[in-house]
Amino acid sequence: MDNRPIGIFDSGVGGLTVVREVLRQLPHESVLYVGDTARVPYGPRGEATIARFALQLVEFLLRRDVKALVVACNSISATAMDPIRAQSPVPVLDVIGPTVEAAVRQTRSNRIGVIGTVATVNSGVYLRTVQGLRPEAEVLLQACPLFVPIAEEGLVEHEGTRLFAEEYLAPFQGTEVDTMVLGCTHYPLLKAMLARILGPEVALIDSAEPTVRRLGAMLQETGLGAKPGIKIGHQFCVTDASEKFTQIATRFLGGELSGCVSRVEIG
Repeated sequence: MDNRPIGIFDSGVGGLTVVREVLRQLPHESVLYVGDTARVPYGPRGEATIARFALQLVEFLLRRDVKALVVACNSISATAMDPIRAQSPVPVLDVIGPTVEAAVRQTRSNRIGVIGTVATVNSGVYLRTVQGLRPEAEVLLQACPLFVPIAEEGLVEHEGTRLFAEEYLAPFQGTEVDTMVLGCTHYPLLKAMLARILGPEVALIDSAEPTVRRLGAMLQETGLGAKPGIKIGHQFCVTDASEKFTQIATRFLGGELSGCVSRVEIG
């Protein structure tokens, strides 16, 4: 048994979708979350910059003695996993592998859509991973760069957001895509609107549920699971503007988090 926290990190608020699933699936575990809100979004940045930022977040979490790392950011997962794993002495999980496995299980038409940041789409990682599991599958990709700042600002039900979403999703019309991967952990914050636009015939796959299911299995296999009955506490760290983060986190996770959120220096 290991009662150290799980380190979860993202460019901003999007990784809270993974945290919420940890609270649901693994209620005995504690979380130390870092959102790099001072430098969000990561998606438009180059791979070297994303890797540099990611390694700074990893170093921050390792100094605080986390027992595992969850890379709750598709842009980082798509571009920087090799250097992260090389630096980390604890197990590291990314969000892409479990998400692709869920999408491949779901699809019946063998046509899978993926929406993500520019960095994630340009990396080609979703195409390679899907076709590694199901070579006959067709993958259609679309970058949606405005979704991250929209989610960060809490504008998920704004009329302007609907117009942007309709434009981004238009290329999927008539393609027989029956499974849509939300290839950024920010995007589930817009899930209700995306579902309305795509319709009930398209299954939406976000990374939180399959990633945390994989995390739970890993903790059990390695003996790193927390001992039930021990009082736990969660910490949320941001690099800028903690009030905005606290508002979104409180709304999304429920409860009052103001005492659990602190601003930290990274790098």
